[in-house]
Amino acid sequence: MSRPQVIDDAEHERVHERVAAIDVAKDSGVVCTRTPHPSRPGSRRAAVWTVKARMNAIRVLGRQLRKDGIEIVTLESTSDYWRIWFFVLEGCGLAVQLVQASQAKNLPGRPKTDKLDAMWLARLTEMGLLRAGFVPPKAIRDLRDYTRARARLVRERTRCWQRMEKLLEGALVKVSAVASKLTTVSAQDMIKAMIAGERDPRTLAALARGKMKAKHDDLVEALDGMFDDHHGELARLLLDQIASLDAMIAQLSARAAELTAAMPAAWGVDPDGTTGPGAGTGPDAPLLNAVARLAEIPGISPDTARSIIAETGLDMSRFPTAGHLVSWAGLCPSARQSGTRTRAGKKGQGDTWLRGSLGQAAIGAARTATFLGERYARIARRRGKAKAQVAVARSILVIIWHLLSNPEARFTDLGYDYYQARTDTSRKLRNHIRQIQALGFDVTITQAA
Repeated sequence: MSRPQVIDDAEHERVHERVAAIDVAKDSGVVCTRTPHPSRPGSRRAAVWTVKARMNAIRVLGRQLRKDGIEIVTLESTSDYWRIWFFVLEGCGLAVQLVQASQAKNLPGRPKTDKLDAMWLARLTEMGLLRAGFVPPKAIRDLRDYTRARARLVRERTRCWQRMEKLLEGALVKVSAVASKLTTVSAQDMIKAMIAGERDPRTLAALARGKMKAKHDDLVEALDGMFDDHHGELARLLLDQIASLDAMIAQLSARAAELTAAMPAAWGVDPDGTTGPGAGTGPDAPLLNAVARLAEIPGISPDTARSIIAETGLDMSRFPTAGHLVSWAGLCPSARQSGTRTRAGKKGQGDTWLRGSLGQAAIGAARTATFLGERYARIARRRGKAKAQVAVARSILVIIWHLLSNPEARFTDLGYDYYQARTDTSRKLRNHIRQIQALGFDVTITQAA
């Protein structure tokens, strides 16, 4: 019989005397407060009412909750409807926490109404049974709006290029089978020439630049199709749409750069000791700015660094360890242990925007001769490319946590030969010899000259 493990569970005792919870809908919210009963010591009293989701009505509610001495207000993260409640009540000086609906789910078998949901949410709040979600400060929220809008436009631009490829395939033009991608300058020149009325495959193939010139004969065959005027009209519309998206993406990138540079927590320090929005950009700076520090990681560009900062923020005290940040991002499985069985649980949903940026960074790092590139190759050989991408994305996020936790830290690559340099060659040799002998062969090993 094992000895009992004593666990102090004070966090699940009553931790708040006066709480409020709001079951949020699009047009209104059901508010429930739980406070000590005025005439029966030790008892609790709940009050429930409906409030319109309007600025003035919520301000009145905030003043009333402050007057009642409410310590904390809990909101469910219902679509985007929680935002007006969170920001207005926070502006009224109240402590507000946002929780996922899965945490506040009512017990099965009980009736489901907005009133009962609000009462259940208030009960969980006063007992400390809810974990607050991460809502970044306003400066980070503004940056997040720009980076997410930019990501949407980048995806839309990618779809436009996919439509262009489909249009060329319909015109029997196979240039995408020869060119690495349609976004190259050579491919774009050929498309523009076809739109202008050029149909001779040899003339079109002569527009190739750089390494594409070596594929002249293949290009002549690929450009011999049935591209006519109606294909040219559709292709022109797609190119105009892509050019418009390029301009908007550049505008959003510039705006995101301005917002990041305006954050004091992201500033660096120049060699002469000065700091400010433009400080800490040179290689000899004693303290790089936040974007430059993250951009030193393989696979991360300045735009990707800003997208990551927009999701995680710059204050890593919100995440006590790198593991907390990894779990919040949804890059690690949950624990599933019962009896003698320990299974790999499903990963959480996490921040999909952050995971997308980290996934792109992992793919970029996989193509480099660095520690992260070698790590990707090692895992991909054994477990496949998908798991290798997630593993490298997790490693990148751990590095980011350390760089943002300590502004003086700098990324140092361990090298692509990190694993090889630490391999016990004698042990590995014995293992290979043992495997060959198990097949019935004798082995003689001699040192190479």
